[in-house]
Amino acid sequence: MEYIYAALLLHKLGKEVTEEHLKKVISATGSEVDEAKVKVLVASLKGVNIDEQLANAAIASAPAATTTEAPKEEKKEEPKAEAAEGLASLFG
Repeated sequence: MEYIYAALLLHKLGKEVTEEHLKKVISATGSEVDEAKVKVLVASLKGVNIDEQLANAAIASAPAATTTEAPKEEKKEEPKAEAAEGLASLFG
């Protein structure tokens, strides 16, 4: 996960997401750099518009319907006469 964070940090700072830059960011955290992960991430991000992907992620996580009204609950009222008849049958 730290590799993704490093790539996002580089992007936010306007730096190109390269192997060299990623290695510097990861090593600055005190972690050991995994060369394979760096290569895979850089290859995966090649040609990807990160701003567009972040915008799509924000839209996908937004609520589907944004209304100011709460959904109305339907009240089911049982006729009182039927309820009384049910009680009468209990007592005989």
